[in-house]
Amino acid sequence: MLALAAARLGFDVVVLEPEPDSPASRVVKHTIVAPYDDPAALRELAQRSQVVTFEFENVPAEVVVQLRALGVETAPGPRALAAAQDRVEEKTFLNSIDAPTAVFAAIDAAADIAPALAMLGLPAVLKTRREGYDGKGQVWVASAAEADAAFTAIGERPAILEAKVPFVRELSIIAARGRRGDIDAYPIGENIHENGVLRRTLAPAEAGAATREQAMAVARRILEGLDYVGVIGVELFELKDGALLVNEIAPRVHNSGHWTLDGCATDQFEQHVRAIAGWPLGPTGAIARVEMLNLLGSEIDAWPDFAADPAARVWLYGKRRARDGRKMGHVNRLSPLAP
Repeated sequence: MLALAAARLGFDVVVLEPEPDSPASRVVKHTIVAPYDDPAALRELAQRSQVVTFEFENVPAEVVVQLRALGVETAPGPRALAAAQDRVEEKTFLNSIDAPTAVFAAIDAAADIAPALAMLGLPAVLKTRREGYDGKGQVWVASAAEADAAFTAIGERPAILEAKVPFVRELSIIAARGRRGDIDAYPIGENIHENGVLRRTLAPAEAGAATREQAMAVARRILEGLDYVGVIGVELFELKDGALLVNEIAPRVHNSGHWTLDGCATDQFEQHVRAIAGWPLGPTGAIARVEMLNLLGSEIDAWPDFAADPAARVWLYGKRRARDGRKMGHVNRLSPLAP
């Protein structure tokens, strides 16, 4: 979808991707099939590109450093990628810029869990510091007696233990910062998860001015604190008293922003291309109310039914194999904005 947005604006796109015949490779000018950290592939990518970006955060941060050393512009920069790849570093950074998070403790061994639980309270969630998404690499810990089993369950890897957050709902804000420091954001979305996977996003969410202003202030502090260029996703917990905590940041276009493809004049993918290319940011106001539904695994087979719905817009990702829980596409159902 980034490649399609770029093509619409007149740009040629080169993709570096380990898998042959990837969905993006079928809609771009050129594909380099190689690991993300392959030196020869990075040289070729740098030679073919004026600016390089990434669309998920498991690209090694060192790759961005290498590309810059080869003389090609990258956006976002390596600091944003490194922060998002390590949950302890991420939350440490967020707290340093007054973007509050759940209380947490770094965990290097099973023996670290019991004293951390005494500080954080029960239950708490144990997550791998690196990698892990859509509920993978995490487990709830209900007592100190479960420490060894929990650490084993996540592969005995460096981890973070987070206090349980008594949130009333999950929100997200998709924001962008251009090369001149201009910042804008889309209306807040409300997210519903099932089994650790985003199921639906409702946008614009029902939210008062104070909530919108609070979310925007947090997004602005993050973007400026990282000297960020591009689109970022910020996941938020809303507490009963209206306060917002940052759950995590995603230095890229984000699943909870897919509603913008049909709900805004400028979608998040075009906005990202605009930002990294040095263009002015596009308008972010909603032109429709949208319910975004992720299609997981074999649910993709029902695409004809969704396509027959005049209020629905179907987006299929072109992935070759459907697996349980794998995001194969999404549907945006549109309705008029409330007067």
